[in-house]
Amino acid sequence: MAFEPPQRLVRALGESAPDGDDWLEKLPETVREAVAPRELTVERVQVPGGRSSLVVLVRCADGTPAVLKLAPPRFRPEAERAALTEWDGLGAVQLLEGPVEEGVLLLERLHPDVSVRSLPEAKALLEAAGTLRRLWVEPPAGHVFETVAERTGRQAGVMRARADAEVGPLVDAALAAREELLAAPPEHRLLHGTFRQSKVLAGERMPWLAVGPDPVVGECAFDLARLVRDRVEDLIASPSGAATTRRRVKRLAESLEVDQERLRGWTLFRAVESGVRALRVGRPRDAELLLEFAGWV
Repeated sequence: MAFEPPQRLVRALGESAPDGDDWLEKLPETVREAVAPRELTVERVQVPGGRSSLVVLVRCADGTPAVLKLAPPRFRPEAERAALTEWDGLGAVQLLEGPVEEGVLLLERLHPDVSVRSLPEAKALLEAAGTLRRLWVEPPAGHVFETVAERTGRQAGVMRARADAEVGPLVDAALAAREELLAAPPEHRLLHGTFRQSKVLAGERMPWLAVGPDPVVGECAFDLARLVRDRVEDLIASPSGAATTRRRVKRLAESLEVDQERLRGWTLFRAVESGVRALRVGRPRDAELLLEFAGWV
């Protein structure tokens, strides 16, 4: 099978790949080794695709449409497998096989070009929030998922190291919010971890199903915080963007029975963390949008 990885994936992996990483170079061989024993027929690579995995549209030997997903170990594909196994198709894409080889997932085919983001904003938020609620289950006993405290602890260390005079006050506010929020988390649930409108695709079993989790265990407000800033470019371009953001926090918190101040705090932390990361990898325009948004929260 000859193919070119999507440029979006190539750029993203170039930003984050450790020295000596050869996952991208080995990708054609990895795809062949995944396709052949499963007797899959390759239709096409999904473009533009994501920033952390290759998605290939395939058909199984019996003609069933499916998706073959391959991701480097550093993006925790085995944690994704474990979360999808736990959800078992309720609110999320269904696994079509158990563990075979690390970093290779065979998934049910959704409609890859139709996300909830295609809906008008108010409807999109409503449908996305309803999908997210289904995922918030008790984590299994003895789980090995990363916790919110662990993940944000790693992120906080990088934020401190990278903060300069310009973003320092926002970083300080975000880190202070994190410390306060972690002091008394109200619940521990299995969370999607990177939930946003583009992660909710149209399906056949259910109208909308979540894909691409980076699962983590913690409080629901952490998961919902990423959804607050969806379509951030539209918010920034709007004269009423700040007011719309505050209303969105209130509406989402009320609709999913999450404490509004906790949602505001995690929204601040996650926006600043993403902004600092965008600066670090050379995406100044993204950083500008995220940090301006954070200033409104």
